Amino acid sequence: MSTKSILITGCSSGIGLHAALTLSARGYQVFATARKAQDVSELQAKGLTAYQLDLTKPESISQTVTQVLEVTGGRLDYLFNNGAYGQPGALEDLPTAALKEQFETNVFGWHELTKQIIPVMKRQGHGRIIQCSSVLGFVAMAYRGAYNASKYAIEGLTDTLRLELKSANIAVILLEPGPINTQFRANALAAIQAHIDIEASDHKVQYQQQIARLSSEKSNASFTLEPLDVTQALIHALESKRPKLRYRITMPTKIFALLKRLLPARWLDYLLAKG
Repeated sequence: MSTKSILITGCSSGIGLHAALTLSARGYQVFATARKAQDVSELQAKGLTAYQLDLTKPESISQTVTQVLEVTGGRLDYLFNNGAYGQPGALEDLPTAALKEQFETNVFGWHELTKQIIPVMKRQGHGRIIQCSSVLGFVAMAYRGAYNASKYAIEGLTDTLRLELKSANIAVILLEPGPINTQFRANALAAIQAHIDIEASDHKVQYQQQIARLSSEKSNASFTLEPLDVTQALIHALESKRPKLRYRITMPTKIFALLKRLLPARWLDYLLAKG
């Protein structure tokens, strides 16, 4: 069997880094990407083929795709869209510019990259596109509105893309993690400090609680898992002859998927408001 190639975004830490290292050790031809040059150098020091990719810049996306295809001879078996961050804050406090920034990275960058990869997969007659969504892609939580909206958008785009590409033998698959121990909290803390005027907000107390939570090294959320658990689901999505449409990872994701089907919306709102 020929070596399978995969392009992964968001590999500086957490889910993307673990996936890149694990798949490389498993024999895949891995192309890891990160936004910062220093992170790219660290990925290369770990033995990975890595490129600098800024999902907010179309020219950066095109350059990365060109570099990857030069190495593979114009082929790519898999794309794992993972690079994203979370912008906390009450929607009434959030500058519209911050919401746009959230979508530039979490949605529009993914769309542009995927658009450039689809013709490659169509020409070769196969491919799989795996999108890393979230439990917050199908249930909402207060003070997560920007991230919620971006992941809800990814869910809708992915479901549509799956229908449109079915006849092209290109599978489109969602991973839906809940709490995972990554750098996500540190990045969210930086985002809240960059865009929210905490002292002037009616939600000041809630922000202070969030900052205390985000400042801890590890998540204190129940049922928090490790990047390994996401990688295991990813491997199944890549290698199974009949992959699932959705991989619900962590107990909260599975519970809320069930509750959303069973409970009236007002009851679910009550539970989520207590979270």
